[in-house]
Amino acid sequence: MIAAMSRIRSFFSRPFVAGLTGGFVVLVFGWLAVAAGWIEADDSRPVTAQAAVAEAPPLSEPVAEGDALTAGEIFEKAGPAVAFIEAEQAGGAAAESPFGVPGGGGAATGSGFLIDNDGTILTNAHVVDGSDSITVQLGEDGDRLDAELVGADTSTDVAVLRVDSGKIQAAPLEIADSTKLDVGDAVVAIGNPFGLDRTVTTGIVSGLQREISAPNGFTISEVIQTDAAINPGNSGGPLLDAAGRVVGVNSQIATAGGEGNVGVGFAVPTSTVEKVSGEILEDGEADHAFIGIRGGDLTPRIAELLNLGIDEGALIQDITPDGPADEAGLRAGEETMTTDDGEVRVGGDVIVAVDGEQVSGMDDVIATINGKDPGDELELEIYRDGGTRSVTLELGDRPSQANG
Repeated sequence: MIAAMSRIRSFFSRPFVAGLTGGFVVLVFGWLAVAAGWIEADDSRPVTAQAAVAEAPPLSEPVAEGDALTAGEIFEKAGPAVAFIEAEQAGGAAAESPFGVPGGGGAATGSGFLIDNDGTILTNAHVVDGSDSITVQLGEDGDRLDAELVGADTSTDVAVLRVDSGKIQAAPLEIADSTKLDVGDAVVAIGNPFGLDRTVTTGIVSGLQREISAPNGFTISEVIQTDAAINPGNSGGPLLDAAGRVVGVNSQIATAGGEGNVGVGFAVPTSTVEKVSGEILEDGEADHAFIGIRGGDLTPRIAELLNLGIDEGALIQDITPDGPADEAGLRAGEETMTTDDGEVRVGGDVIVAVDGEQVSGMDDVIATINGKDPGDELELEIYRDGGTRSVTLELGDRPSQANG
């Protein structure tokens, strides 16, 4: 589980959540939208590949009327498959990274859960980041088992572990389809906040299609917001629907100043987790598309100040040199203008449609790119010099870190 989070607001219009992932998010209001990619960096962190599993578990349908369980019944059903995870850090001391909450003896602690009968466990990437060894305990009476890292994806904050299946008594959790959730649906979180194992909290789905920042600075889309209490140590644990099935992996919370949970938590949805974990199980890693731009929302007010002929879209602020957008000839802003919303880098292209679909802001561009694969073509309609034109580019491989 982690501390030190931040919230970043789009400098043009509606806010989205960003920052470092984990149990804490400190609300810091800025005006910069981190888009679908920035500068490349080398990621030398070792990943140990395991024997591949054909695919991640299939997603289940929504909770049928009459199938809802009480919180106690959900805990009885799912609790044995929820893991207490301890990741030992190098040198016998907890790492300085903000992505780990120190436990005893120089370890970071978090949560996870069993997804199949082969000993496969999901958690957050930041829970096991930089660890030399990982141990897992399933349920209250389970043995502490050595875990091997199958792979970790810092772009979605998902990690896959493997333990000896012969030493597990618990039944794996069922994975439900997070895209079927509605705001107001009941949810339950099970995890180990502050090292208090097998803690249950309840709440509802407070919002959908939120955006948060992954540990490497890129954006995770379609995130679930919940008011179920999530604190340091809950990271990597399951967010469960009313039938006790996993709909998300708890990852972050927002606070009003680092004082702890205030009822705004975020979980990476199973629609993302299922895809990423399947790729990790197959190849040891997950691939993500990359366009190489950074920007924010264009609002009618900003459009008026810039004397543009459009009133919404995604204004390109910066472009990664030699990235897909750069090679396609897209233009970044060249001058900075100060507005009531802060400083805006102006003069760049405005993306008004992606693959034929109108976009209202950078969030729409990010969501589309997150649904693509490297090598896919992307058709953009951009506004430049008083008119629109079409640009087709080939998406690249996302670098390991987003900078700038």
